[in-house]
Amino acid sequence: METAVLRGRPREFCVDQALVAALRVFWSKGYEGASMTDLTEAMGVTRPSLYAAFGNKEELFKKALDLYQREKLSYIGEALKARTARGVAQHLLEGALANQTGTSEPHGCLGVISSVACGAEAESIRQDVLERGKVAHAALIERMEQAIADGDFYGPVDADGITKYLTALLQGMAVQAGAGATREELQRLVDTSLAVWPSK
Repeated sequence: METAVLRGRPREFCVDQALVAALRVFWSKGYEGASMTDLTEAMGVTRPSLYAAFGNKEELFKKALDLYQREKLSYIGEALKARTARGVAQHLLEGALANQTGTSEPHGCLGVISSVACGAEAESIRQDVLERGKVAHAALIERMEQAIADGDFYGPVDADGITKYLTALLQGMAVQAGAGATREELQRLVDTSLAVWPSK
């Protein structure tokens, strides 16, 4: 476990735990909504200590987003290994449902919350989130192309189109979860989406 020594009054804090705390703040308030006071209070550090350990707010957010992807979005990699296109969709939708409606975590998706930030301060963050999304989108297109080649779908399907459709479902779930939709409401959305999914 990595620790950092704070300048001034001798004190140590756990960098990993502080980053987890920062992630929760960003996840619940978004990049623009999270103030430095929110962050330092949640992390239990002073501003100079935060800057020394993590850099500025933007760099802290990117480190928090790295952690979010590693710990909260691991289901995406597992979904891509599913045997069929339907299996991929089911893993993604159910993984998103669990992630976005967990009782101990903020609701919604950190990436979606941050990608819709519109202030000048958040532009570089928005671009970073969008670039990360492009990587995931490309991997999903590749998996759908394989599913098409395997004959998974009932009729002609465009890999990019079906990927964008699935992405829109996932983003819509994130927005609804962030707006207070219940797990039961989102479960019905998942069930309906899978009922009309055009593959075996």
